[in-house]
Amino acid sequence: MPGGCSRSPAAGEGRLRLARLALVLLGWVSSSSPTSSASSSALSLVSAASTQPPLPGHCPPPCECSEAARTVKCVNRNLTVVPADLPPYVRNLFLTGNHLAVLPAGAFARRPPLAELAALNLSGSHLNEVRAGAFEHLASLRQLDLSHNPLVNLSPYAFSGSNASVSAPSPLVELMLNHILPPADKRQNRSFEGMVAAALRAGQALRGLRRLELASNDFLYLPRDVLAQLPGLRHLDLRNNSLVSLTYVSFRNLTYLESLHLEDNALKVLHNGTLAELQGLPHVSVFLDNNPWVCDCHMTDMVAWLKETEIVQGKSRLTCTFPEKMRDRVLLQLNSSDLDCDPILPPSLQTSYVFLGIVLALIGAIFLLVLYLNRKGIKKWMHNIRDACRDHMEGYHYRYEINADPRLTNLSSNSDV
Repeated sequence: MPGGCSRSPAAGEGRLRLARLALVLLGWVSSSSPTSSASSSALSLVSAASTQPPLPGHCPPPCECSEAARTVKCVNRNLTVVPADLPPYVRNLFLTGNHLAVLPAGAFARRPPLAELAALNLSGSHLNEVRAGAFEHLASLRQLDLSHNPLVNLSPYAFSGSNASVSAPSPLVELMLNHILPPADKRQNRSFEGMVAAALRAGQALRGLRRLELASNDFLYLPRDVLAQLPGLRHLDLRNNSLVSLTYVSFRNLTYLESLHLEDNALKVLHNGTLAELQGLPHVSVFLDNNPWVCDCHMTDMVAWLKETEIVQGKSRLTCTFPEKMRDRVLLQLNSSDLDCDPILPPSLQTSYVFLGIVLALIGAIFLLVLYLNRKGIKKWMHNIRDACRDHMEGYHYRYEINADPRLTNLSSNSDV
């Protein structure tokens, strides 16, 4: 018993050490395995987050967003492309003051689509080119502003899609194209007016348009059919251009037109055809201020029309600019006796014509003097020409006589032999 008792403490101590070692090993294994599983799950979450698309309410970093107002503003951010991660709730999008340069086809195509985008402002973004189908997939777009962009190339299908024959009509109601004239050194060899007209009439895409602004584009004329595909137009703004006449453009089909702004152009007179078309529009108001009206005999019909019509707003402010004697005369106060076509030239132009007459007279006098001093040589030269012509004609007459007489013809042939 004493021997057994002396051995039991040593054996118990050994078992205790083994038990402690086993507990340490077990604790280390149990503590290390959760850590590894947690770290692996964290890595998987990070990778999943990096591959997921932006959340529906995500706002592009260079922009300012307001989900409550459904508005996104990316103003003066030097953007070169349209942001790809626009939130689908956007209804008003401002991309002004950037450097977009080119607007390609499907520039606003997104998944999910920007189904609520109704107002798009791209003014002052240095756009040089708008390609076909640039505004496709914007089913709710009602207002588009491309003003203050130097457009060198505006595709005929910019508003209708790449294939106008199968594309749905554009939902646009308001289109602003103010001050889009490119610099002279960047214009291509084609009419700027024609380029704009082609985009407005392609495929009847804009037949639902109600407001069109074309101010400050230095238009010299309007193509004949520029308004042919815009039957629903209510407001047309052509102010601050260089229009000298409206003879070639027709307003006949604009039966719903309510306002026509023609201020600050170069109009000199409105002819009878234009006056009749304007008078035939039942709801229109016409604005004609600040045009250089020429009050001569060609103005008679327009003055009579102004006195009778009520569609011209502020007609009492219209005054003559030319000729000088009629300057600042009010058109409504003119009578037919005041309007004549006498060629009254300004003094500077009269002086130019007098000087030109004196120069031509001197040239004529010098020419006559040269003829007089060389009269003998000229007379001899004329005699020589006369003698040469006579000898030549006699030779022809001799040949004719020979050819007319068969006997002389045989004689001539025998002599040749």
